[in-house]
Amino acid sequence: MLGLPLTCWTLHDGAAGHRRQALALAQALAPEGRELCLQTAAPWSWLAPRRLPGAERAFGPAFLAALESPPALAIGAGRRAALATRLLRERGARVVQVLHPRLPTTHWDLVVAPEHDGRTGANVITLCGSLNPVDDAWLAQGRRDFPALGQLPGPRTVVLLGGPTPAVRFDRGAFEVMAAKLEHWLAMDGGSLLVIGSRRTPAKLAALARTYWADVPGQRWFDAGDGENPYAGALGWADRIVVSPDSVNMVSEACATECPVYVPEPQRASGRVRRYLDAMLARGRIRVLGKLPEDSPAQALRETPRIAALVHDRFSL
Repeated sequence: MLGLPLTCWTLHDGAAGHRRQALALAQALAPEGRELCLQTAAPWSWLAPRRLPGAERAFGPAFLAALESPPALAIGAGRRAALATRLLRERGARVVQVLHPRLPTTHWDLVVAPEHDGRTGANVITLCGSLNPVDDAWLAQGRRDFPALGQLPGPRTVVLLGGPTPAVRFDRGAFEVMAAKLEHWLAMDGGSLLVIGSRRTPAKLAALARTYWADVPGQRWFDAGDGENPYAGALGWADRIVVSPDSVNMVSEACATECPVYVPEPQRASGRVRRYLDAMLARGRIRVLGKLPEDSPAQALRETPRIAALVHDRFSL
């Protein structure tokens, strides 16, 4: 953490992935910054980040008033935030837009985009995967918050379960293939299983996951009805991690640990997600889930501090 004496705003639209990435970078640069969740209506919700007359009013009177006292640095993620960072730049703030805004990058001081997007430019910084807060301190806090997970029998296998997307066919058939391989692991090694779902996990897959390993010690979490989300504790206590192939964010966060990371059937992915998984396979940071685990030590891949240092140097903060 650079911990600079800097006024910094983090802007996002409330989407979990946008918020997590923008906050991760902001907190690495200025931990005491201000967070703004932006709400807007048509036509701004349709056209952002395009700048039309009257755009200053797109986010309501509170943001309009805030424009009169812009921060030194603003970090946004998502299309709506990209309009807000454009407006703040016009008022003198230095701005960083996380994720490519699909317009010429000259509207922002810096754009942070994943390598698998294929975007380049003088003011574009690329990273492998996505920004996230996972580091040694974050993992240690997860272990402190969920000490009971550390009492589970090892090896502790964490399964991060997503769901189908337009780019990835992760359906019941894909789940069955993954589950069969994990059954073989459990038969060979014993241990415990922590299965954690995401917002995209269909109810039918969640129900299947709850019953499939009913006799295996561990924990299953899919929604608030299962109690507090043990995600940070699971990553902190994991011996190995299995991630469904539909989420760049989940794979990135798993790879920020020192655990071996396995992805079942990465060939199910297409487009940008497939390019990312192929790159991670090529660099040896993820492995294809097979019948036998290969639990050799892994090096944590942590892009957030690297990107924060680049932003710091570009802006001479």
